[in-house]
This record gives sequence, C-alpha cells and structure tokens, in this order.
Amino acid sequence: MAAARSSTRRSVAWTSSSKSSPPKGAKSKAVKSKVTPAKGAKSNVAKSKASPAKTAKSKAVKSKVAKSPPKPAKTVKSKAAKSKVALPAEVNDRSVSGAAVVGLPTVRRPRQVIPQALMERLISIGMAGGADFAEVYAEHVTTTALVLDEGVVRSANVNESAGVGVRVVKGVQVGYAYSDDLEPATLLRTAQTAALVARGTGEPPPVQVSRRALPEHYRINDSASDVSLARKLEMLRRADAAARACDARIRQVSASWVDSSKSVNVASSRGHYAEDLQEMCRINVGTVAFGEGGERRTGSYGGGGRVPFGHFESFRPEAVAAESARQAVSMLGAVEAPAGPSTVVLAPGWSGVLLHEAVGHGLEADFIRKGTSLFAGKLGEKVASELVTVIDDGTVAQGRGSLNMDDEGNPAQRKVLIENGILKGYLYDDLNARLMGAQTTGSGRRESFRHAPLPRMTNTFLAPGQHDPGEIVRSVSKGLYAANFGGGQVDITNGNFVFEVSEAYLIEDGRITRPVRGATLIGVGPVALRNVSMVGNDPRHDPGLGTCGKDGQSVPVGVGLPTVRIDDITVGGTRMG
Repeated sequence: MAAARSSTRRSVAWTSSSKSSPPKGAKSKAVKSKVTPAKGAKSNVAKSKASPAKTAKSKAVKSKVAKSPPKPAKTVKSKAAKSKVALPAEVNDRSVSGAAVVGLPTVRRPRQVIPQALMERLISIGMAGGADFAEVYAEHVTTTALVLDEGVVRSANVNESAGVGVRVVKGVQVGYAYSDDLEPATLLRTAQTAALVARGTGEPPPVQVSRRALPEHYRINDSASDVSLARKLEMLRRADAAARACDARIRQVSASWVDSSKSVNVASSRGHYAEDLQEMCRINVGTVAFGEGGERRTGSYGGGGRVPFGHFESFRPEAVAAESARQAVSMLGAVEAPAGPSTVVLAPGWSGVLLHEAVGHGLEADFIRKGTSLFAGKLGEKVASELVTVIDDGTVAQGRGSLNMDDEGNPAQRKVLIENGILKGYLYDDLNARLMGAQTTGSGRRESFRHAPLPRMTNTFLAPGQHDPGEIVRSVSKGLYAANFGGGQVDITNGNFVFEVSEAYLIEDGRITRPVRGATLIGVGPVALRNVSMVGNDPRHDPGLGTCGKDGQSVPVGVGLPTVRIDDITVGGTRMG
C-alpha cells in the first residue's frame, strides 16, 4: 500500500530566555503536564519571541494527565497505555528490574546530521560574545504511523524531519535559535542569533570536541523502521479481528501503530561530542463494548518501547486486543462509585502515573530552584512513609523512557529520589545544576531541535516491598481497587491532585467484587505518600506507551509500581459511601 510521505525544509531563528531557568523569584508561568501517546514528527516550525527574564512573583504550577482515543497518524495521538487486573501471561509487562525482552546485538548506528567541524564552528560563534556555555543539538527523525479504524485504514504516513538547535548561556539568560535548513550559511546565522544573549564582542575562540563514550541500554538489530507497512498493517488487522472475537458486545475497534528512528548529535563548549540512535515503536488497541439500555464502556491497551520488531512476537496483537476488550466488557453494569474517605489499593503498573504526576514533577530542578515545588528545601527530611522508595531510572533496558544519553549529551542515570521515606535528591539538567551548585543527573530532555532542554523524568517507579498482593487486598474490609487511571490534574505548588479512575472495583471483606464507575481520587501528594501502609512484592512497569507533556514539550516516559495500599484517601463518587 502507498503511504503519504512528508519532508519540509524551512528555517527560523529566534532568541529567548529559558523558561526553565529564570533567576530566583522570577515569574513562573503555569506549566501543564500530561501523559499521552507518542506524537508523529511534524516538519513545520514553532516560534517563540524574545522574553528576557524578569523578577516577579511565581504563579502556581499545574500538572495534568490526559488520555485520548486514536487519531489520524499525521499527529499520531491515541489513548495512553493502561495497566490491568489480570492479564494473559504473554501480555505481562516488563518487570521493574528492567530485564530485556529480546537480545541486544546491533548493526545500526546514528547518522551524522551535520559535520562535526560545522558543529565546532557553531559553538565557536556562540562563545564569541563572552558566553558561559554554548551547545549544538542536531537531529534527524523518521516516523511511520498507521491507524486502522473499524477495519478501514484511516491513515498511513511516513514523516521525516531534521534540524539543528543552538543554545547559548550567559548567567541565567539563555539564547536559543533553531533551523530545519541545514545549509551551513543558515546555521551560522542561527548561531549568531543565539549568541546575542551574551551581548559582548570578540573573536570566536577555537573549539574542538571529542567523542564521549556512552553506555548502551538499547541496541536494536531488528528495527521496526526496516519493516514494511504491509507487515505492520497485518498486525493491526489481527488485533482488530481478535478484539471482535473476544465478546459479541465489542462493536467498535480502533488499532494504531507508530514507530520512529531518531539520530541525535550533541556537542558543547565543554569539548564533548555525543551521539545516539533512539528507536521507538508501539501498538495500541481501543475498544467499545455495548451493554443494555445503550450503555457503552471503553477499553484501551498497548505497549512497546525501545524494542525490536520481534518484541511483538511475544507481546502479541491478539493478546493486546484481548486485554483492551476485557477492560471494556468488565465495566458494563458498573455501580456508582461511593464517595468519601477510603482505603485504596493501586494495581501494579500503569497506576504509577499517579506517582509520576503527584510526586515526580515536584522533584524536577527547575521547580525546586524557583521555589514553586512543595519539595523545595526538604532534602534529608521525611516526606513519605518509610515503605516508600521512589526511583527515576533512565537505564532500564529497552524502556520507553530510557536513554543512552540525555538531550545534553550526558549519560542517563539511575537516581534514588526518595529512600525509605527520606528525600534524597532532585532531577537536574545541566543549567539548573550549575545554578544550584549541583551535578547533572542526566535529566535534560527536549521534544526536538525546536526546544531547549528541561529537567524531566525518564522511567519513574516505586521500589517493591515485602507484601504479597493478595495479602494487601485481603487486609481491606471496605475500599476501592484502582486498576486503571484516566485523566488527572496536579498542582505542583501544593501537591493537590485529582485523578479519574477509569477501571475500579469495590473491595468488600477482603475481596475484589463489583465494578464501579465515576470514581476519582482526591488528595495531596506528600500526604498520600505518608499514608502508604503496604507495598507489594510484584513490581511492574507500564507496558510502554506514556508520553509526558511539560511546558509545551512532550517526551516518552515510563511509569510503574507494585500493588500499593494507601489509607485515608478521598474518593470522589456519585453516591455517599
């Protein structure tokens, strides 16, 4: 079949102060964060006008989690991955230990987007005005996306983009310019524009960079980028048929596929050069079940990551479709959710999105430095139950949020953020680390060459405990079992959160019983952490579909946790409990 292919070349150059890096007391605009599926690469260029840092009061920083159904592949959005109550063995998620699904030989290497000598020249121009730091980021991305809706191919696109971003730092001021025209003359003007932030004069100093050795947490020898559209479409057709065969009440099915291959080159005035080939793929299946009286319930499941195409021989489309159908059918006939304080048990896996949003964003260094996070100034203090250990790990083998290097060319790390309830550290990019007298944690991430990096999470999860999952459920006489989460919102300044529970069940006399609809979880992040009373020994990552949005940028992430009991959390519902 023929697929639309797009590749556009334009150039734009601009300067800006870093929204992630104003001086202390600087104005902080509301920052939203959400978890959505991966977007397809687009070749049009976003713009931003110059905005030097100002001194002003900081506003509340908010964070959101949202999910949406599959849409045409040009923008490639689909419903985010979900966890489950019980899955066929062949669909089980990767464990938090990060064991690889498939072996790791490789023959693919990242491409050189622009010559290294040109990168050195751009850095030299950036430093000419007396800047403290200059960096060049170059990328080339190819994305393939398919959507099969009701058995009909709604879209089949192959998108390609390439570009270069130049960042220049002087004190707390940041100049950033980018271009998707890779002609040397255009890129030289781009570097000159970024250098305006330094406002000095002088001759460009000589710059030489040398390659930085990096670890390898994903090496793909069976890349989805090399597989024909026909084979990918065949998987979607198998998923569609399998979902419909699960139950006669499944009457609507939508399946989507996205894969991307991104080459990244980063060089800086510190003399470092690093490159990486970042490949990603995923499948997702959305279903709608029809019940009596016009009742409709939806289900969604999928996954992938930095995995080879062969991963889907074990993470089979039929099993993915069966889980999506199970979710939809299981919620038919659900009773109204009880409202009021309750004991809640979180299912393992995707429920980690609550940890990511309610806690993780508050540990990112830009919010800490601005003083807009509830966790600012609390290093070494107890902020959670002693059962709580929170880890952000960019080194999980083949994880969706994993990185050989961050988008500043620094090796990814495993960071213990909270250990046995004690706050141990924050997530730092280069800029905020320098301004705060700390070291980068390899957490500088950006959506594309059009964006300056921000401190971001990678794969964030709760470490396992000692309790058997069944024991945790049996310990609850009356409560709620939260199996899957939908949308939600968090205010990072005070930790207040509201999350929709898309799949939930009553716990009665130690047993999971009737499905409930309309449940929400309402609380304060640190308070919820302190109320964790049992942590299971069944750690699980989500299956590999989450995308986190912050300050207008989206990056792939992983979340996870074992079964967890939280006491005295408010459940919003449609009837009094």
